[in-house]
Amino acid sequence: MKAEALLFGGVALFFGASAAVYGVWSRDPTGTAALVVAFGMAALVSFFCLIQYRRRGSRAQDRTEAEVADGAGPVAFFPDESPWPVVTALGFAVAASGVVFGLWLFLIGLGILARGVFGLVFQYAHR
Repeated sequence: MKAEALLFGGVALFFGASAAVYGVWSRDPTGTAALVVAFGMAALVSFFCLIQYRRRGSRAQDRTEAEVADGAGPVAFFPDESPWPVVTALGFAVAASGVVFGLWLFLIGLGILARGVFGLVFQYAHR
């Protein structure tokens, strides 16, 4: 994960510098905001990869002297079927319909969406 953290860190620095230069030169708040959001997303991915690297150590892909066989073995945990993606999609659809039809429907959709995301995040918390 070290290589990925460095890669996304470089992307985040590029977007941060681009946002600063673009914001000063153009004075366009829309484009500057888009570049700042891109910076934040790349920085978040870089931070996640860095934390995973520090938590789990280097992988076979991170070492230059590693052989192909060093990367063999179980890759990751793949969960069973789950109802939470469907609940999340339903909540998003109801919330998006609430933008058109009224605040009451949006709030109901937001509640369903929050429950779906909560279920996705904490489904395997006991592992």
